[in-house]
Amino acid sequence: MVSHVENGLGLPKLQEEIRRFLYDQLYPFADIPGDRVDLCICPDFRGKVYVFNSAKAMFFAPSDQSGVGGMRREIIHATPSWQGGPGRYDCVYVAKGGVDTDGFRSLLVARVRLFFSCAYNGRDYSCALVDWFLPVAGEVCELTGMWIVAPEIDNQGRHVQSVISLDSIVRSAHLIAVYGNDIVPIDLHFSETLDAFKAYYVNKYIDHHAHALAF
Repeated sequence: MVSHVENGLGLPKLQEEIRRFLYDQLYPFADIPGDRVDLCICPDFRGKVYVFNSAKAMFFAPSDQSGVGGMRREIIHATPSWQGGPGRYDCVYVAKGGVDTDGFRSLLVARVRLFFSCAYNGRDYSCALVDWFLPVAGEVCELTGMWIVAPEIDNQGRHVQSVISLDSIVRSAHLIAVYGNDIVPIDLHFSETLDAFKAYYVNKYIDHHAHALAF
C-alpha cells in the first residue's frame, strides 16, 4: 500500500503528490494545475504502488557516432543502496509539456527519489517522484557556458517534490556543484553531493547529446 511505502522509505508526501498527479491526468485542461489545486478535490488514492530501483531511458542521439543508428540507452537509478553502499538517486532532464522553445529552456532538471507504478480507475501509470531544481537566471553562465540550477525549497526548508509521468523524462542529467570559495570538507561523501551545495552547473559537456540538448 502507498502508506507502507511512505513510511518505509521516508517519503511522507508521496500519497499527496500521487493525488495531485492523478488530478492532472484526469483533468489535463483544468485552469488550475494539480500542484496548486486544493488537495480535497484531487482523486483519493490509497491503493498499491510497485517500486522499482531503476528505469531505462532510450533516446535518439544522432550527434553521438558511437550508437547504432543514433540510438542510445542508459539506466537511471533511484535506490536506497547502491552496490551495498549508500543510496543512489540520479538526476534527469524533464520535458516541459506544451513549451515551444529550444535547448534547456524547454527542459527542467529533477532528482529521482522513487520509480513506481500504480493503477487508478483501471488505468496503469508509470511514474517517478522527483525533487526539483530551478534555473537561477534566464541565461547560461558567461564563464562556463552552462546553466546554473538550485534546489527548489518550500517555506519549511524541504525539497519541493512532484510525481511525474515516466514518459516526461528525456534522459539522465549530470550536475556539478558550484563550489564557491570555501574549502570542501575532506570527509564529504560523494553520496551527499546533491544535498551539500546551494547551486549546481548543468553539465552539457558530459557527452555529445547533452551538449546538443542543454544549450
